[in-house]
Amino acid sequence: MKKSISRRTALKGLGTAIALPFLESFAVSAPAAPAVAGVPKRLAFVYVPNGVNMAAWTPAAEGKLKELTGILEPLNSFKDHINVISGLTLDKARANGDGPGDHARAMSAFLTGRQARKTHGADIRAGISADQHVATVIGDKTRFPSLELGIERGQQAGNCDSGYSCAYSSNLSWRGESTPNAKECDPKAVFERLFGGVDPKELAEARAKRELYNKSVLDFVMEDAKGLNATLGSGDRKKLDEYLSSVREVEQRIQKAREVSRAPVPKPNMAAPTGVPKDLQEHMRLMADLMVLSFQTDLTRVATLPFANEGSNKPYKMIDVPEGHHDLSHHGSDATKLAKIKKINTFHMEQFAYMLGKMKAVKEANGSSLLDNVMIVYGSGNGDGDRHNHDDLPILLAGRGGSTIESGRHIVFPKRANTPITNLYLALFERMGAPASSFGDSTGVLKL
Repeated sequence: MKKSISRRTALKGLGTAIALPFLESFAVSAPAAPAVAGVPKRLAFVYVPNGVNMAAWTPAAEGKLKELTGILEPLNSFKDHINVISGLTLDKARANGDGPGDHARAMSAFLTGRQARKTHGADIRAGISADQHVATVIGDKTRFPSLELGIERGQQAGNCDSGYSCAYSSNLSWRGESTPNAKECDPKAVFERLFGGVDPKELAEARAKRELYNKSVLDFVMEDAKGLNATLGSGDRKKLDEYLSSVREVEQRIQKAREVSRAPVPKPNMAAPTGVPKDLQEHMRLMADLMVLSFQTDLTRVATLPFANEGSNKPYKMIDVPEGHHDLSHHGSDATKLAKIKKINTFHMEQFAYMLGKMKAVKEANGSSLLDNVMIVYGSGNGDGDRHNHDDLPILLAGRGGSTIESGRHIVFPKRANTPITNLYLALFERMGAPASSFGDSTGVLKL
């Protein structure tokens, strides 16, 4: 009989705790205990602004997904792990008597299903978001109840969209109806939060020492790792080495990005950002890596990541789109503008495909992959950016939710039915162990 050892959750060193992935050697009881019991489900939401080029998004036929084309083409390697869902509606992003402000309402309602109060003052009101509903129920099972990541910083006050506070178009996650969860856009700060230890004073001292001697966070836990390594089987030793290598790689990329951002610029008309990569793709992929690591180590089971704020007018010069995204989204059916919107949409999808690839490569306790056990909603609160419509949203559901979701399909709901996207959230709540009788403007649990 294989010797049973106590369950280890982290490697520890000076002010540092590195959470560990599942290792077979960590037998909780007898070796016969089923490993599948230790595989949790995870939930994430990835948001893209300004709608999409719907003609280049929607699969031609309902049912089993064929070869993906257009914006979805980067997902061909994962089509057996995704569902494209057409016909879902975000009614509370519509005016409903409140006039202009579709961008602010699109993002604030996307995870809340609630009509945002039209104000640019301190009296903001939306509702608790889907991620936070789940975090409230199961958050005590992990070190962090949820993780709010971001790419583009935003204002928390001021008038950003036709009388709506900037808080509405800058925040995807809401802890309560008047309390948005600010996202963290600096990958170094996220890394330190995840892997910097639990004692704030000790964490600060360890970080200062690491900065002084230019050491990796891993350097402080290697003695613990060597001792642990001696107790593991060959398979677990390989898995531990691969995991620590991935942590080291992310850390090195963050450091490299910081060094690049500190380099002088030819025309320094503004301060260079510190800790955030100048390269947008690298920034997005670092955040994807950090989400994967947080799920892999069970530091959290709930995460959000908007690729940009709603209404963002960011240019994408790296893919030959120098115009602002929001400006282009008002395309007026101009073919040139639509082609450029498609390029932006495809760029976003390529980064999402990168995230799915990282998750598929992570093996879980029962032989499945992390991608088999997640549920990731990808989409926008706008359909077509020119029409500002909030029906027939561009929505993807990636992952199999621990084999509870049949994937590889194009699921179509009739537009006239106005099926709320919040019905989808009710279905995901059930699978996450956080069921609810209703949420936002839901009308029932969506059948997946």
